[in-house]
Amino acid sequence: MRFQDRVVIVTGGSKGIGAGCARVFCQEGGLVAILARGTEEGESLAQQLSDDGPGRAIFIQCDVSQHKQLGQAVERTVAEFGRLDCIINNAGAHPPATSLDDTSVEMMEELMRTNYISTFAGAKYALPHLRKTKGTIINMSSMTAILGQDRSSAYCATKGAQVSLTKALAIELGPDGIRVNAILPSNIDTPLMRDWAATLDDPESALARVSAMQVFGRMGTSEEMGRIALFLATEDSSFLTGQAIEAEGGASLDY
Repeated sequence: MRFQDRVVIVTGGSKGIGAGCARVFCQEGGLVAILARGTEEGESLAQQLSDDGPGRAIFIQCDVSQHKQLGQAVERTVAEFGRLDCIINNAGAHPPATSLDDTSVEMMEELMRTNYISTFAGAKYALPHLRKTKGTIINMSSMTAILGQDRSSAYCATKGAQVSLTKALAIELGPDGIRVNAILPSNIDTPLMRDWAATLDDPESALARVSAMQVFGRMGTSEEMGRIALFLATEDSSFLTGQAIEAEGGASLDY
């Protein structure tokens, strides 16, 4: 039980990588707060994880683009479980492939609120509680932060901002015993990935292409990302901070 009786918040935790994180932490005895907009999916997953144990999960409805809701959700988590040991800032959106010409400033602002401002706010609101436990902050970025992606300038910019924030916070919070790291997934088989593929002319061909990009010939799984997050949240990674872990299955190799 590598996370027994410790508390983690997972934003965007009802599906995809967030659900994988919630599942892994609960299997390791953690007390998990799943934050998401969708009530039905969130409540169902929380019930399932609690039934399976050995940890326990709760669902808190929260739109992370509304930072005050996020702050309230952090306080509700601490009121329920009595402490906070980790926050995984995972919630995010990936718009359809859109050229810069067709990306309005308003679209960019909205995406920044969802993908980046929520990460900043999550860290800020969790900080007083993490100081007490010498806890961890994990930001779910993307390989697009360093590699780019065609017709995704807005998305890539938000993910790059998460990496820069991770490094700056690691310096600032290290003296408090708080470690801050980021995970940069490549192609993970999630609903978000399939939603993105559906915006293209040939979704099945696109999914086959992104699977072939990894040296294993497959996409990663949400649970694999969850296990990396668990490593970063435990003493196994006690000398790691400010790192952008490239969880990309070798996709960036063999240039």
